Amino acid sequence: MPHINAAAALQICVLLSAFPAQYFISQLYGTDSTQRIQRTERLIIASWSSFTKSYLSLDAWADHLKLWLSKTRTCLNVGLLILHFRNWYAGEENPKIVNNGVEIHSYFAESTHVRSPKPEYIQFSVGQVIVHKRFGYSGVIVGWDVKAQAPEEWLQHKYPPAKQDLKDTPHYRILINKANGFGKSTAYIPEEEITIIMGLEVVHHPDMKAYFSGYDGSKYIMQPWLKKIYPHD
Repeated sequence: MPHINAAAALQICVLLSAFPAQYFISQLYGTDSTQRIQRTERLIIASWSSFTKSYLSLDAWADHLKLWLSKTRTCLNVGLLILHFRNWYAGEENPKIVNNGVEIHSYFAESTHVRSPKPEYIQFSVGQVIVHKRFGYSGVIVGWDVKAQAPEEWLQHKYPPAKQDLKDTPHYRILINKANGFGKSTAYIPEEEITIIMGLEVVHHPDMKAYFSGYDGSKYIMQPWLKKIYPHD
């Protein structure tokens, strides 16, 4: 039995496919040879034109590249956020996640830059239990900024012209005690609105274990990643 190599097999397949192709063309375009030739030429020209527009055009490849980059960037950002929150709730070090060189969490005392040295005018520390002077809810401090760090729209809404000076005072991020039945779960408030409570250990909030590992009798003990951000608290 003679040996058939790959080239010979390919030639046989092309010859065999020619018969059904010819039959298809004759059924589709009629039996007149001139018409078949003309319509086949138009079909080939149209197919080639479509191919060149899709794969041989610089504009088409530019569009493909933009789409690919967009999908890649979206996947990267989603992956970073998933990694961030997975480590967050596992109690591991809070990674410094950036997006085009800018921290994702830079507002409301969520920036990961190290607060060192700690200014003397910052009265309170992360882990201390507080009560809001006006609203009466209790909570625990999980972060602070030397002055309000928030979107400009939020600051304008929070501080009308008569309270503009408060923007430049220390602000604290609070996990609000769920036992108070207060509507919000977190707050970002100026120093003058809170006071420290001593001896109140139990603060109910679903994120407590992400920030703290226990209670030492006066305040909550920070997780290692949080202690690195606030080494002097």
